[in-house]
Amino acid sequence: MTAAPTAHTVALVTLGCARNEVDSEELAGQLEAGGFRLVDDPADAETVVVNTCGFVEAAKKDSVDTLLAAADLKEDGTTRSVVAVGCLAERYGNELAESLPEADAILGFDAYPDIADRLRSILAGEQQHAHTPADRRKLLPISPTERVAIDVVVPGHSFEVSVPLAADVAEIGVGAPATGPRAVRRRLDGGPMAPLKLASGCDRRCAFCAIPSFRGSFVSRRPADVLAEARWLGEQGVKELFLVSENSTSYGKDLGDIRLLETMLPELAAVDGIERVRVSYLQPAETRPGLVAAIASTPGVAAYFDLSFQHASPTVLRSMRRFGDPDSFLALLADVRRHAPEAGVRSNFIVGFPGETEEDFASLCDFVTEARLDAIGVFGYSDEDGTEAESYDGKLDEDAIAERLEHLRALTDELTAQRAEERVGERVVVLVESVGADDGDAVEGRAASQGPEVDGSTVLTGQVEGIGVGDMIEATVIGTEGVDLVARPV
Repeated sequence: MTAAPTAHTVALVTLGCARNEVDSEELAGQLEAGGFRLVDDPADAETVVVNTCGFVEAAKKDSVDTLLAAADLKEDGTTRSVVAVGCLAERYGNELAESLPEADAILGFDAYPDIADRLRSILAGEQQHAHTPADRRKLLPISPTERVAIDVVVPGHSFEVSVPLAADVAEIGVGAPATGPRAVRRRLDGGPMAPLKLASGCDRRCAFCAIPSFRGSFVSRRPADVLAEARWLGEQGVKELFLVSENSTSYGKDLGDIRLLETMLPELAAVDGIERVRVSYLQPAETRPGLVAAIASTPGVAAYFDLSFQHASPTVLRSMRRFGDPDSFLALLADVRRHAPEAGVRSNFIVGFPGETEEDFASLCDFVTEARLDAIGVFGYSDEDGTEAESYDGKLDEDAIAERLEHLRALTDELTAQRAEERVGERVVVLVESVGADDGDAVEGRAASQGPEVDGSTVLTGQVEGIGVGDMIEATVIGTEGVDLVARPV
């Protein structure tokens, strides 16, 4: 009889966005199924797997620093190998391996299906070939009129997957049971919110963004697979589903039905155990009236709009290879608030894009002032390897970008605090995410207008005895602290 493989220990460290969180949970499922024992503390693990982020310079540096810190653990004896996966590993591969010899392996997405065997061979001292980066847009041709076999791994999808025709979608039905192999997933965070991936990749060609080159073209997950995973998450005690992708407004276009998300939202909201569904990352130019109405009015779906405006000046937007202007953006926000006056809206903006004039920047500031957004992320432009904007003339100097960044951040801090104040007296439903250990400690969660991690939170005060993590508490907003709300249970 062949002896069972040794149950090696492994820790997963996840950096970056919620899409990476899903990837890590799928890797965790693969590793556990492959005989590894998962541990929380990297210091207790024989292998530390760092799921890296490759989006912007700060994220890249954080990923490298985390890998170096994990490598330092090898000096203490328990940790024997450190492995980089995720976007930075996929994007830079050989280059990262050469510059970071402290890592024992740099593995791309194609290593995910046999990740357990890969890690076991690394522990056995076998040398891994460094991942060779490729432009994944060329690896995943998508057509709504023909079935396309995919022979590379798409994070967030089954490891054996094909893109079905529109007829296939009609045949299986949105709520039909999933068929064929499904990616294994193991929850790493026991909280009441969980990200659920709708798709991977992006077909847009924004001049500043490198994501399509290493995440690939846009590939929707089959509705049946999304619903099956939602049901599983509901069984795990999840109360809120956070639907994530690089562009949720594109969901279904490669399946022959661009309105598939509107069709699926009521079914997701009806899943046993799920009390709230939240959609992330909407492209304003693709946000159609039917989708606005579905998000704003479907019971169980948060009236929450994560709209990626990026700028407001039409000139800058065209240079970014995006579309829109202040009038069209404000009209979209008016439509949102016509359907749901208390809707939460967040967005991100880039300042200092090549060629941005003082007039362009003033247009952006005027728009942000008029838009009344609940949460705003502001970033200074920096060149990204391989992007179109990297070759643009008209680059602003770092001091000018820093000055505009500081100005807009101060403005948005003031505006979002004012927007929070407008919610005083509003009735909200708060998903409780943390409860202090002692009586009188903070009970904190999020209202429907607040997305996870980046949009502020709601602290419950008053009669909070007996409230637990995962409870949905109806409350009235009685105060604010910056973007955070203070509310009293009804």
